[in-house]
Amino acid sequence: MSFSSVPDLIIEPVIRNALMEDLGSYGDVTTRAVIPAEMTYTAHLNARADAIVSGMKVARIAFHLVDPKLKITTHIADGNPCKDGQTLMTIEGSAASILSGERVALNFAGLLTGIASMTASFVAETAGTDARVTCTRKTTPGLRLLQKLAVLHGGGFNHRYSLSDAILIKDNHIAAAGGVRNVLEATKAHASHMMAVEIEVDRLDQLAEVLDVGGASVVLLDNMSNEMLREAVTLVNGRIKTEASGNVTKDRISSIAATGVDYISSGALTHSAPNVDLGLDF
Repeated sequence: MSFSSVPDLIIEPVIRNALMEDLGSYGDVTTRAVIPAEMTYTAHLNARADAIVSGMKVARIAFHLVDPKLKITTHIADGNPCKDGQTLMTIEGSAASILSGERVALNFAGLLTGIASMTASFVAETAGTDARVTCTRKTTPGLRLLQKLAVLHGGGFNHRYSLSDAILIKDNHIAAAGGVRNVLEATKAHASHMMAVEIEVDRLDQLAEVLDVGGASVVLLDNMSNEMLREAVTLVNGRIKTEASGNVTKDRISSIAATGVDYISSGALTHSAPNVDLGLDF
């Protein structure tokens, strides 16, 4: 999925809700009090750190929801690198409209640029391997689409978007259903042949049982040491895809990738990425 392929119509409700939250019941009372309605200005959305840009499309929609007459020029598009001090976007038109949309546009852009930048730093650590870095469903409620698209801007890949996308059998499913064999047999009996199946294991004997029973196309190797990951990859021997998850840090990800796993998933990409400082300068 590319960000440019997602219609504005799908993104707009999230941004509209954020604007309604910020404008409250009476709108921007400060701006109305001190800025003449006829005043026009040119504002520059500037980076205050080196980063991978994300959220420019979101910022544009935010400003246009406030005032469709604003002229907006994007200088560095989503998915591209920027340097500290570079101008990412120029907004021209009503000064009052620009000021009223400023905070929502910057909140989104700073958050999403942070996610894209952290993802890019993780991806860089996997260079020379075939491992793909993916996000998870550990996203901010209501912002999942935007956060997962920011991961794509950083060069990462998306895990399932929602509970309805694929079958992912976790440890609690296994415990509740009575074991690996039970959950896999039940899945084979009831799941659509079109639905991908992944199962989580945290021990090699569980992995051996998964391979014996069959029915899964991906195995999630949860919180395993690098030594265990290498053993797991050897045991699988290409029969199904392998995904490492748990305790994935920037310092460790290169060694995880070197074990030969196909995917490395990290919730930190969306729940712990630091905000990138962006500013709107008049």
